[in-house]
Amino acid sequence: MITGLAVYALVVGLVLLLPLSYSGIVNKIGDWLSDTFGLDWFGTGWIEFGANILMFVPLGFLLTLLFRHPWYGVALALALSAAAELAQVVIPSRQPTLRDILANTLGAALGAALAWVIVLRAQHKRAREADVSDAPPTVTRRAR
Repeated sequence: MITGLAVYALVVGLVLLLPLSYSGIVNKIGDWLSDTFGLDWFGTGWIEFGANILMFVPLGFLLTLLFRHPWYGVALALALSAAAELAQVVIPSRQPTLRDILANTLGAALGAALAWVIVLRAQHKRAREADVSDAPPTVTRRAR
C-alpha cells in the first residue's frame, strides 16, 4: 500500500506542478462529449472539476486504508491540495483556484468514504468470526 501511495503521489505531483496547461486535453474531451452525446451545455469547467475529483479519489482511499480513519486522509488531501494550488501561483501557465481545492477535497472524501466502508465491513466480519469462535459448542442429538 505504501508503494502504491508513493507512485500515486509522484504522478499527481507531476500533474499538479509541471508547468503544463491541460486546457487542450480538457477542450478535446469537451468537444468529444458535444459531438458524440450532444452535451453542448457541459462546459470544460465541469470536465476539469470532474477530473480533479477523480484524481484525488485514490488519495482519500489509500490514506484511509493506511490510517484506518477517514478524516485523516481528507484533511491531508485538503492541505496538500491547498499547498499545490499555492505553488501554482509561481508556475507559468498554471492558474490556482479555490474550485480545484474543493474538487480535490471532494474526491478525497469520496475515496475515504469508499475505503471506510471496506474497513468497517472487514471489522464487522472479524467481529462476527470472533463471536462464532468464542461461542460454546452446541450439543446435537443423535438420530436414532
